[in-house]
Amino acid sequence: MSVWLSFLLVLLCSWSLSDLVAEACTCLPIHPQDAFCNSDIVIRAKVVGKKLMKDGPFGTMRYTVKQMKMYRGFEKMPQVQYIYTEASESLCGVKLEVNKYQYLITGRVYEGKVYTGLCNLYEKWDRLTLSQRKGLNHRYHLGCGCKIKPCYYLPCFVTSKNECLWTDMLSNIGHSGSQSKHYACIRQKEGYCSWYRGWAPPDKTIINATDP
Repeated sequence: MSVWLSFLLVLLCSWSLSDLVAEACTCLPIHPQDAFCNSDIVIRAKVVGKKLMKDGPFGTMRYTVKQMKMYRGFEKMPQVQYIYTEASESLCGVKLEVNKYQYLITGRVYEGKVYTGLCNLYEKWDRLTLSQRKGLNHRYHLGCGCKIKPCYYLPCFVTSKNECLWTDMLSNIGHSGSQSKHYACIRQKEGYCSWYRGWAPPDKTIINATDP
């Protein structure tokens, strides 16, 4: 065995499994409306307990939650008691604080359990804008038939009438940008989708607002 091969084997053996998976979780930006429409479950909840379950190499964290309100998922699980996530952040596990905040939590249902992760949308409730809260209550579900098309660099264009062009990434702020904070992509009465901003649920007198 050569000296270089021996060195390589020693180097590989010196790496732990956690080293190999570190920084392994990478997520694309997602607009809150897409996070809503693509989730099985969307709730506002307070975490009241947690327990490390011995599943897999790093375990699974089970959070016990007090559900305050459900926005999506009534037909799948009308009352959520537990939220499951990977215990390791490198595997996209989320860290939620116990008995401290209310959270918006989105997730998927698998074998009767709700799972969430870093690539799902979760946020402290008091950090959401009023428009985002209105979106959860009234607007986002109206736009689930629309497609939000990310624009990472210019030029970029919509290619069908059901698309809204999402340009927050052009200023490198992604989900924290103006369109994410204040707008929903909603199908208009003429049949096309466009951005909508307002303080009340859309109706026929204002549905054709197209800003920005």
